[in-house]
Amino acid sequence: MTESEGKPPTAGSTGTDGDIGYEIFMAGLSILSIVNLALGILVQDDALRQVVTVMNLLLTLIFMIDFVYRFTKAPSKRAYLINGYGWADFLSALPFQSTNVLRLFRLIRVYRLLSDYGVKRVARALVKDRAESALLMLLLIGMLVLEFGSLEMLRLEQNVQGANITTASDALWYVIVTMATVGYGDQYPITTPGRVMGTVIIVVGVGIFGTLTGYLANVFLTPAKRRTEDQPADVMKRLTELKQLTDKQRQAIAELESILEEK
Repeated sequence: MTESEGKPPTAGSTGTDGDIGYEIFMAGLSILSIVNLALGILVQDDALRQVVTVMNLLLTLIFMIDFVYRFTKAPSKRAYLINGYGWADFLSALPFQSTNVLRLFRLIRVYRLLSDYGVKRVARALVKDRAESALLMLLLIGMLVLEFGSLEMLRLEQNVQGANITTASDALWYVIVTMATVGYGDQYPITTPGRVMGTVIIVVGVGIFGTLTGYLANVFLTPAKRRTEDQPADVMKRLTELKQLTDKQRQAIAELESILEEK
């Protein structure tokens, strides 16, 4: 497989070097942020709206970090800002609802990737970098569970007598500590549907941290494997150089012997 097949080279002006897994991850967050714009209008309950507001602030921070990353890594910052929708990335990262809709431009970037390089090549790229792709997909799922798990948990528990998950902070805190598999026990569901939701959150959290552990192990072990794989090539290269040096020495000795015989 060639390098171009393994990692589709999107416009270098984006600064992500065609990392399709990362692009899909950011596109998923963009869709989530657009959904939040609608939820901010449709949701009437103050506690539920606070969860959406907190998630919007978190997404805004992620999008700002993404813009800074793309801008600093872009080979041509002017090309990124103009042709790579960098201006849209910047405006969409601002904490204003009126500019958040510009996050749709990230979907255009993914569409161009799929159109230019085809679904099969993109799928091969995802399979080749399956550890990173799986981690990013699970992080996206984690973001979805954090928001909608908190919203659903709050909806199921807040109006039940004796419940201790009654505010946005209660719901978010419960989902975070449950996904982290910590489970302090200070917040917990008391209804059967709430406990079912809590089970789902636990399973997702275990999957995310298990994948993260495997990914980190892959990151630390891969360079060592590469060095091991490169050793035979290095030995062959040194052996070839040594043979060439030996040949030159033999030629020099033969020339000296020829000169001595003539004398």
